Amino acid sequence: MTDALSIARDLIRCPSVTPADAGALGVLENILGAAGFTCHRVIFSEPGTADVDNLYARIGTESPHITFAGHTDVVPPGDESAWSVGAFSGEVKEGVLHGRGAVDMKGGIACSVAAVLEHLAANGGKPRSDGKGSISFLITGDEEDVSINGTIKLLKWAAERGEKFDHCVLGEPSNVETLGDTIKIGRRGSQSGTLVVDGVQGHVAYPHRASNPVPDISRLIVAISDEPLDHGSAQFQASNLEFVSVDVGNKAFNVIPGEARARFNIRYNDNHTQGSLRELVETRLAKACGNRIKARIVWEPSNSNVFVTKPGPFTDLAVSAIEEVTGRKPELSTSGGTSDARFISSYCPVIEFGLVGQTMHQVDERVPVVDLERLTKVYRGILARYFA
Repeated sequence: MTDALSIARDLIRCPSVTPADAGALGVLENILGAAGFTCHRVIFSEPGTADVDNLYARIGTESPHITFAGHTDVVPPGDESAWSVGAFSGEVKEGVLHGRGAVDMKGGIACSVAAVLEHLAANGGKPRSDGKGSISFLITGDEEDVSINGTIKLLKWAAERGEKFDHCVLGEPSNVETLGDTIKIGRRGSQSGTLVVDGVQGHVAYPHRASNPVPDISRLIVAISDEPLDHGSAQFQASNLEFVSVDVGNKAFNVIPGEARARFNIRYNDNHTQGSLRELVETRLAKACGNRIKARIVWEPSNSNVFVTKPGPFTDLAVSAIEEVTGRKPELSTSGGTSDARFISSYCPVIEFGLVGQTMHQVDERVPVVDLERLTKVYRGILARYFA
């Protein structure tokens, strides 16, 4: 069976806890291959990381080219005895599909595959009845892990083969409460760092022989984070810097520590680039340190850059398809954390629209079967409008 529910159940029954595949990509390869897609299984590896299996499948050779992206890896189920059904059973109870990945995001992938198969069947096995156009799938097994050997490398691999994408739909669970309430059109960037303040270790009874970094790091934390980084932009909320830990590694009560560290993360909008953001924080630090405090920031590498797909014809057709099926006009949102859309955005405009994310990563992750049916119809509507 190639309806969304059957595909989702087959995928859930593969215990593909990241980065294991456990047969999930094979399920998709068999279905898509039988429908006429040219399929490629591509394994990427890197020292110190696990090998990751990925799938790229395409039908058609001409533009316009729309790709559906997603990941078949899932987070661990946790205490499986706490689940009301088996975490990888794919059981349906009272019209609700249960299982790890039901929402994030095997259910979304199943809907996109079912929608594409229905679309092809209605057009003589082609993306468009006149033979033009292409549809592809970019599916990784690395999104819930370190995201090193998945989408980022699969996109590069495809580009080196001459593949060009015009638009992408990523089936992450974008909706907040009800199917149709939210499309993600961008994400803030993410940048982490550690503030390091140097002191001089000494005995607490002789503070004049030491230099205590604890009061200094307290002042610097306030100086760096007290003033807003910006006040938001047309598509984004304000950037935000949050300190998440402060540590001196000192277990003694009679020792002044020689160093203090504070870790922080910044979620930033399109008022900044990674470089300009770092420069802004470094300038604040230098001003607060003056000539007395010795401090520095150790920046963490980051591939989570800010991106936005600005409203236009592509978002309009998605909104129209969603309204037709759900009766709701979705919000165009840039809220939330990171996803593989940050990589895809370097190759083509991308939107995220999938299921409702309320139970993702939870015990008894689940999705109403009616939502699978409606999401499939939304994707059908997007395809019909895209190739009109």
